[in-house]
Amino acid sequence: MISYLYWFVLIALLFLILFGLGARLNRWKPAVIVSAIVLISGTLLYYFYLEQMFVKRWGGSMSISVPAGQVHMGATWKEDNLWIQNYDPDTNTCIFSEYARGNLLEGRVVIRNCNPLLPTRQPDASERAN
Repeated sequence: MISYLYWFVLIALLFLILFGLGARLNRWKPAVIVSAIVLISGTLLYYFYLEQMFVKRWGGSMSISVPAGQVHMGATWKEDNLWIQNYDPDTNTCIFSEYARGNLLEGRVVIRNCNPLLPTRQPDASERAN
């Protein structure tokens, strides 16, 4: 998957910096500092920019857990942001949550008196005729 390839390239770059600066030139302090900067920058880049883009466009992977007591109903993409629809039976509300880059909750829409899990009453033939 594309996510694994990203992490493989990042780790290979770290080893290259450590080997090139540290072992070959015997400059361990700059090698460790540059490696730490590359590791932190690469991790932040992934979680705050690339993760959802990888998942949507190139088949990456990510996980989101449904809050306790809620039932998952659906998910959809709006541009590069993921919208999750859950139902809370205790409060009878439907909750749409937007997960933007960085897995930060960006938007939330709550629909009250939403009851999607119970079957709705269908009018019988005599009611439809009138």
